[in-house]
Amino acid sequence: LNIEPQAHGYRIFLRSNLQKTICGMKTLHWVFVGIFTCPVLTQSAMCQKKPDLSHLTPLQRAVTQEAATEPPFNNAYWNKHDDGTYRCVICGAVLFKSDRKYDSGCGWPSFTKPEEEAAVKYRVDTSHGMVREEVLCAKCGAHLGHRFPDGPAPLGQRYCINSASLKFSPKEGKK
Repeated sequence: LNIEPQAHGYRIFLRSNLQKTICGMKTLHWVFVGIFTCPVLTQSAMCQKKPDLSHLTPLQRAVTQEAATEPPFNNAYWNKHDDGTYRCVICGAVLFKSDRKYDSGCGWPSFTKPEEEAAVKYRVDTSHGMVREEVLCAKCGAHLGHRFPDGPAPLGQRYCINSASLKFSPKEGKK
């Protein structure tokens, strides 16, 4: 895998198994996969005052600070159907509303889009041999999960978010 930063994203190449001999030297071929674009979280946005993390559980800290992933089908919100708001567990920023949540079958809370596009930021995640779009809280930089292009119409986006990165606030008048 070879990734080249561009002004508005990354050019992705995969190494093929093909080899060519040029002037007596074997060379590897790189196959162009495409350009992966997303607004990238800047270093200056990440260098803000560090939030208080003392209230986090070990799992919440691992997910939000180290980009860990909680187990599927064994987390607080994957099967929650109550009306309300999902906020960042660290800073309390409003991230998602329950009316945009749906059952994708993946075992994590899935949403069609954030409450406001400015509530989240994205960056390229190349961990685990994959190229994915990581979703972060725009206010504090906490890792939330990933966005995939396999969601329901009309937007076609699936925000696959760790419950450990969220705090649910029930709709006023509901418990």
